[in-house]
Amino acid sequence: MIGHGFMGAAHSQGWRVAPRFFDLPLDPAMQVVVGRDPGRTAEAAATWGWLEAATDWREVIRRDDIDLIDIVTPGDTHAEIAIAALRAGKHVLCEKPLANTVAEAEAMAAAAEDAARAGVRSMVGFTYRRVPATTFARRLVAEGRIGEVRQVRAEYLQDWLADENAPLTWRLNKDIAGSGSLGDIGAHAVDLTEFITGQTVDRVSGILETLVAERPVMAEGVGLSGTAGAERGAVTVDDLALFTGRLSGGALASFEATRFRTGRKNALRIEISGSRGALAFDLERMNELEFYDATLPESEQGFRRIFVTEPSHPYADRWWPTGHMLGYEHGFSHQVVDLVTAIAERTDPAPSFADGLHVQRVLDAVERSSAADGAWQTTR
Repeated sequence: MIGHGFMGAAHSQGWRVAPRFFDLPLDPAMQVVVGRDPGRTAEAAATWGWLEAATDWREVIRRDDIDLIDIVTPGDTHAEIAIAALRAGKHVLCEKPLANTVAEAEAMAAAAEDAARAGVRSMVGFTYRRVPATTFARRLVAEGRIGEVRQVRAEYLQDWLADENAPLTWRLNKDIAGSGSLGDIGAHAVDLTEFITGQTVDRVSGILETLVAERPVMAEGVGLSGTAGAERGAVTVDDLALFTGRLSGGALASFEATRFRTGRKNALRIEISGSRGALAFDLERMNELEFYDATLPESEQGFRRIFVTEPSHPYADRWWPTGHMLGYEHGFSHQVVDLVTAIAERTDPAPSFADGLHVQRVLDAVERSSAADGAWQTTR
């Protein structure tokens, strides 16, 4: 695993736990974690169960005993690491968004396509696809339970930047992060919409806004909980993204991504309305799915809650008894299950790098639309 921190902890949890709850066709060995700082990387290895710590990812990729590379670094390094790993014959799992630019994502998708001819697999870490409730929602849509999809509303709402004196982090630097709310969390809203509906976002019209242009700079080595200094630095990414999308099936979708929605901690919410019914999901109630069946008699209609913890629900049969809830970390175990199974069965896992490239093109189209006062832009 190259990189550590928040996503490193989440991915490590997935690699460690999945083999203990699921009958995997291959047995993952958590061999080495790579980071820039030797001390912090060694600490991460000891904490999360990696056998080794290293500081040179190029050297690790060249090793014969390494079969898969898991990339959890900031976006500005994804392309270089992923392409090198694929060319070295390593399977690759890369966190979202796939890259910082369309050009980088195109190069990564091309490398993945070339590697696939030799049996090398690659996947993007859009983990919310693997929440049992969202996977079940996709199944219901595919079965025609809500009929023709007519309208989608998708939003990812957080408030961790609502304080204008919150410190400047790498996520607020466009050179490192690529974009702000749009790429960090808006990418999830786009991917989840496409995953559940089975359609793509083909055109967009939107606007990006930076609500706080400067923030305090943290001293070197001070974490997010530390005290920032008096110096202030420029925020070079968006704080808020609002856009409309036209889906490939003709439906309209509205999207919002913000880290300024006071009171919302991690609210990835999606509502899909169709000719025969509707579905609604909120990550802050991640074990629930709301379902509306418009074919019932009028006297029986209304949204009803489905508690997605039954053995017949996706992934749920390997965990706890009915009604015992799953949490954020379980999606990373499900990600491991699907990737390892695909590698063993010699099939292409999803979402692919091509899927990640498409999401990158959606993000790019939103940026272009905002620069053009909301003019519609294609995502091709």
